[in-house]
Amino acid sequence: MQITGLKTDKLVPLQDTDIFAVLDKFLPKIIKEASILAVTSKIISITEGSVVKMEDSAKDELIKQHSQYFLPRKANPYNVSLTITQNNLSASAGIDESNGNGFYILWPKDPQSSANSIRAYLRKKFNLKNLGVMITDSKTTPFRWGVTSMAIAYSGFKPLLDYIGKPDLFGRPFQFEKLSLIDSLSSAAGVVMGEGSEQTPLALIEDIKNIEFQDSDPTQKELDSLKITLEEDLYSPLLTKAHWQKGDKN
Repeated sequence: MQITGLKTDKLVPLQDTDIFAVLDKFLPKIIKEASILAVTSKIISITEGSVVKMEDSAKDELIKQHSQYFLPRKANPYNVSLTITQNNLSASAGIDESNGNGFYILWPKDPQSSANSIRAYLRKKFNLKNLGVMITDSKTTPFRWGVTSMAIAYSGFKPLLDYIGKPDLFGRPFQFEKLSLIDSLSSAAGVVMGEGSEQTPLALIEDIKNIEFQDSDPTQKELDSLKITLEEDLYSPLLTKAHWQKGDKN
């Protein structure tokens, strides 16, 4: 597998408003068949205008508006609000000040629609049959320092490699094992994209094994199959004991 980070200009809120213009300018002239493009959620948000001037709004109010559930800052040793946002456990409902030039950068309005439209645009532009797109964001892991990248949307390929029912090395059938291709690939891409001032919000992933490309966008049924309810989650005994407050997002 080969991952190439693609450096861009500094993308500025309310100035850079066209994600396709960004792609036209900074993608290579040729993209190979069966490649996957990773795009950070931040440049989706910037180009679509999902930003708020820091001086115009309180972050705690934004967190409440954009999360399904949240824990107040005082419940956290780092004064950070832990939230459930778009069925993901995230800090501050994904709202970020870094690289925002005085703006809060919110999560994209509809990351799945963005992934679908970017894939359709690039397939036509480069005359490709098989192409994947992922919208990525950073996440923390309990008991681990540092962030890794995850996919908050994907299009063009199957997101999981399902081992359930298949034999392991000694013939024992797997009962629970599924490999998250979208999150594994996002984490790998995150190594070259970085989290600071690298200015590398795009990564092209090529020569990938175990990917089954799809001609159509993910169906709602396929998207729903990735989600686990709070009660079904492996960490349910911990998550259900937290004193969540209800946010404004459905």
